[in-house]
Amino acid sequence: MNNTPRFRRAAIAVTAAAVLPLALSACGGDGSKKDSSASSSEASAPTGAQSSSGSDTSMTDRPFGAACASVPKDGAGSFDGMAKDPVATAASHNPALSTLVAAVKKAGLVDTLNNAQNVTVFAPTNDAFAKIPKADLDKVLNDKATLTKILTYHVVGQKLTPQQLENGSFDTLEKGKVTTSGSGTAYKVNDSANVVCGNVPTANATVYIIDTVLMPK
Repeated sequence: MNNTPRFRRAAIAVTAAAVLPLALSACGGDGSKKDSSASSSEASAPTGAQSSSGSDTSMTDRPFGAACASVPKDGAGSFDGMAKDPVATAASHNPALSTLVAAVKKAGLVDTLNNAQNVTVFAPTNDAFAKIPKADLDKVLNDKATLTKILTYHVVGQKLTPQQLENGSFDTLEKGKVTTSGSGTAYKVNDSANVVCGNVPTANATVYIIDTVLMPK
């Protein structure tokens, strides 16, 4: 009779001893799964962020703007072709810049621009020059001193990236200043001229084609 309670107590102790490790093991397994899942999630988060950031910064690492569509796909007037020539020569291959090229020749600035190193040129299109009344334009084109002043006002003595244009003020070869603003693929110069095809590389310059002629003060 006395042995029965003792046997039951021993059986209960053995059962408890067997169950406890299983319970602890189960708890530990759940915890390790959660930890593993959390660390996997944490490790993958930065990768996604880097991808997203990378795509944002690649927006303006090449020529951009609506007017870029009219640039020839190949030949001397293409982006690849212009990248091989100095800026005045490169501009001469673009039909939309023929008035600017004629003005540069009249002012005797072809060699000056072609020999300059690491400059930025804000290049007005033919339509930009057409905004100026013909009588006034003809007068300027026949006044070398005034023409030189206007043209050198369009040249900055350093290569500018699109990011630098977001909120900038830069000295020009004419000794004045131009201001720039904007973001993404939309930029203005002096709050008046829009960049219609930007970040165009030539052998010695970066070109931003604009829709309005800039006038020095």
